[in-house]
Amino acid sequence: MHNGVRKKFSSCMFLNQQAVSCLRRIRTSEHQFCCFSLGFFCIFFFCLLLYPSMAVLHKLLLQLFSWSGISFLLQLMGTALLAVVGVWTLRLLVRHAWYTHRLSCFNKPPTHSWLIGHLGQSTEEGLQQVDELVQTYKHSCSWFFGPFYHMVRVFHPDYVKPLLMAPANITMKDEFVYGHLRPWLGRSLLISNGEEWSRKRRLLTPAFHFDILKNYIVTFNSSTNTMHNKWHRLVAGGTTNIEMFDHVTLMTLDSLLKCAFSYQSNCQESTSQYVSAIMELSDLLIDRRFRILHQWDWIYWKTEQGRRFKQALSVVHRFTRDVVQMRRALIDQQRETETLTSMTTAQQKKKDFVDLILLSKDEDGQGLTDEEIQAEANTFMFAGHDTTASAICWTLYNLARHPHYQEKCRQEVMELMQGRDGHEIEWEDLSNLPFTTMCIKESLRLHSPVQAVTRKYTQDVALPGDLAVPQGVICLVSLYGTHHNPEVWTNPHEFDPLRFEPTNTQSRSSHGFIPFSSGPRNCIGQKFAMAELRVVVALTLLRFRLTPGVNPEAGSGSGKVRRLPQLVLRAEGGLWLQLEDLNESSFGNK
Repeated sequence: MHNGVRKKFSSCMFLNQQAVSCLRRIRTSEHQFCCFSLGFFCIFFFCLLLYPSMAVLHKLLLQLFSWSGISFLLQLMGTALLAVVGVWTLRLLVRHAWYTHRLSCFNKPPTHSWLIGHLGQSTEEGLQQVDELVQTYKHSCSWFFGPFYHMVRVFHPDYVKPLLMAPANITMKDEFVYGHLRPWLGRSLLISNGEEWSRKRRLLTPAFHFDILKNYIVTFNSSTNTMHNKWHRLVAGGTTNIEMFDHVTLMTLDSLLKCAFSYQSNCQESTSQYVSAIMELSDLLIDRRFRILHQWDWIYWKTEQGRRFKQALSVVHRFTRDVVQMRRALIDQQRETETLTSMTTAQQKKKDFVDLILLSKDEDGQGLTDEEIQAEANTFMFAGHDTTASAICWTLYNLARHPHYQEKCRQEVMELMQGRDGHEIEWEDLSNLPFTTMCIKESLRLHSPVQAVTRKYTQDVALPGDLAVPQGVICLVSLYGTHHNPEVWTNPHEFDPLRFEPTNTQSRSSHGFIPFSSGPRNCIGQKFAMAELRVVVALTLLRFRLTPGVNPEAGSGSGKVRRLPQLVLRAEGGLWLQLEDLNESSFGNK
């Protein structure tokens, strides 16, 4: 009897689902028909309006040219051009009206104008504007860049979670945000979608396994020692006020080159053409983002900036291509049948990132092509150097502004290193730095290197409160907004590492703290980044005392800075700290 009831209930549920599906198809068809009808009517009406103008133009051309054939040809060309512009404008307006209607269920902040919509500023004031949005709208709002782009902004864990945890097969990276990276990064893991993304993720994941990361600790120590040796020399020479981003960015690039290519660039001590090209590309990407006309490739590649981008790109691509081809030939010679899964741990330790992905095979025994490996190596360098450098700099800045926390971290490191002959962090030490790790996490919350991530979906995604992100709409997940939401964090603009005590994290949403994003498309290199962060911060505090520095441009010794959100979070005029050498002069590579 119970089985009969279950069958009837299941049948009713199935019929109900079919009815809902049918209604959705009907609504979609009605929408398409209405849009088509409206578009046809508007084009017809536009042509009626256009005809008198063409008659006037025709008379004018007849007066200007004695040969009526030329005037007719020009009239025809002008009519065609105006028709194309009219149809494009009409399509844009219809699309804008449709998405405005679909997003009407979301809160809509006041716009600057119909043309630029909510286009904001990448400045300190821009971040303060996000704070105001969070205070006013609590969880989400619609966002428009004029009639061109429609977005949904979310900044509450309950609204972030359904978006970041959506299945990978319906989650897409949009061209608006990521399109400018494609000439540099190709169809890499960062940009690819669908089954292509899934396959690459499976192939790349083993390269970030703990057994692989352990070997990189030596590299992190070595690169940090090189940077600290420079600082020792500067302080000894009387220069104690140092801009962090310049030094730390070179250090992270140095580490990445060793981990990715086993390449000793010496970029911290001398100029490297490859490193200079990487930094040039990053700067040009930022510059392009703020030039409206440069958003179109056919314009950008004809500009001085576009030509510089191509020149730097050729340097980077030539370097990675040569490395990949050389490594593939070497691996083929050494062991034709060797795969990553068949290697022992000791063998894996001898491999760098390029070697590991050269050896990776999927379930069909197929690996990545040379072109795909080059794209992943370029992405590893792009995504790994600026983000980690930003995280390190802001962590040191926050500790400089809170000396009691800095001293507590220093004591933790000193106790860990007590009785050792050397002064290097080992893999096993990383789990024995709980308070230092808490300070790093709090800095990642307060000064997230990446301010937001964007997604598009191939189907509607439901949110709490009967809201839904429509298919095809860009969704901006504000990491900054989520990390500064007062409904999630008490006193969100204060630096308080105790937020990350185990007892305090248990009651908090898993999506309240997402510096590396979350879900299937989270940052694949987050364990790599956290390991490097802990090594650099621990060794720095062991050797130097940090206090707020003086920005020469601002001329203020307050230590307060104006944040500058670009590709990553930086500081206007740089991030300056005063260094006091703690009399440990025998470090580094000897």
